[in-house]
Amino acid sequence: MGMSVTISAADAAEDAESILKLQYLCYQREAEIYQDWSIEPLTQSLAELRAELVEGTAFVARLGDEIVASVRGRLDEDGTVRIAKLIVHPRMQRHGLGGRLLDAIEGHFAGEPAPAPAKRFQLFTGHRSEGNLRLYRSKGYEQVATREVGPTLTLVTLEKAA
Repeated sequence: MGMSVTISAADAAEDAESILKLQYLCYQREAEIYQDWSIEPLTQSLAELRAELVEGTAFVARLGDEIVASVRGRLDEDGTVRIAKLIVHPRMQRHGLGGRLLDAIEGHFAGEPAPAPAKRFQLFTGHRSEGNLRLYRSKGYEQVATREVGPTLTLVTLEKAA
């Protein structure tokens, strides 16, 4: 009998190191696609990640004690929830974890009380990250902008109403 994956809020102190290691592993594929190993997820320090976790909200998916997926989000003063760094361990991809984490972070912010209720969810990915784009579109996100950030990378911003 296999273990089931559980989703819960991340603990900045306890989970930061595991999230950073997973982030480094997961973003290797993105770096390869764009031929750029200087992308922020690969250069972020543990201290920077801890600060990001404290300032926002993060969820993790665990298989037993192992963190196998994570997502972060932060509610801006204008009511936009900025979702970032949705990562799933390569061996756990294509099993619905990314979608479950999106649902968890959206559900968390949809339940936030006034004065700053969520009005929209927004995220971004690279233009060649077809799996990411497919997932986000299947969850109701629509492209609202693009921004060229280098010779090989254009960021695609997607959003949906809360």
